[in-house]
Amino acid sequence: MDKLAVETIEAHGGLEQWRKFKTVKAHLIQGGGLWDIKGVTGVLANTNLTVALTHEQASHQPFGDGKRRSLFTPNKVALISTESGEVLEELDNPRASFAGHKLETKWNDLQLAYFAGHAMFTYLNTPFLMAWPDVQAEEIGDWEENGAVWRRLRITYPSSIATTSKVQTLYIGADGLIRRHDYHVEISDDVTGAHYPSDYVEVQGIKFPTRRRIYTRDAEGIPNFEQMTVSIDLDRIELL
Repeated sequence: MDKLAVETIEAHGGLEQWRKFKTVKAHLIQGGGLWDIKGVTGVLANTNLTVALTHEQASHQPFGDGKRRSLFTPNKVALISTESGEVLEELDNPRASFAGHKLETKWNDLQLAYFAGHAMFTYLNTPFLMAWPDVQAEEIGDWEENGAVWRRLRITYPSSIATTSKVQTLYIGADGLIRRHDYHVEISDDVTGAHYPSDYVEVQGIKFPTRRRIYTRDAEGIPNFEQMTVSIDLDRIELL
């Protein structure tokens, strides 16, 4: 593994500690302009999140109301009754349903469950995903922003992992923590994202950011802080 990738994983708690757990749970508050654009305002504004750490799976509950929860996997997404456990709706090969989408294209509930599922799986498993088979990490040139110099890691994901984009970039601070995370949203016309995690807490030996703010960026990588696409605030984080 790349030396900087190893250092980053260690700064977040280390693989030995991470591998003691199989699941992370958290309470999630979400905002930003993306949800209005996609016609899903408020559906996941206040919910509870469960994310697997050993395989790709995520769930939001409630999903819109207390009667539904979502279940995301790369090849299928479903909405499930919280009362009976019955599958209410499901979609195989969900990524294919985004073909031809533009930024302004509305999402249905299953598409929202797919996007939110793979996004939160990626966020909460980063940087430890760099230790997964076939995930490639390579240090690239430094980046200066607001007087700070961050080292950068280019991450390339295999097709077996559903995530926002195949190639992503992590910006690493002097303390080894992730200060910025860039990608583009392949399922939404490749809209860019400059994602800023902050307000780290230590939970059972692992460091998690509790505040995330995501903005668009230009071709030179400069973020537009007047266009916040998504805000994410987490609390009650628990590893199981």
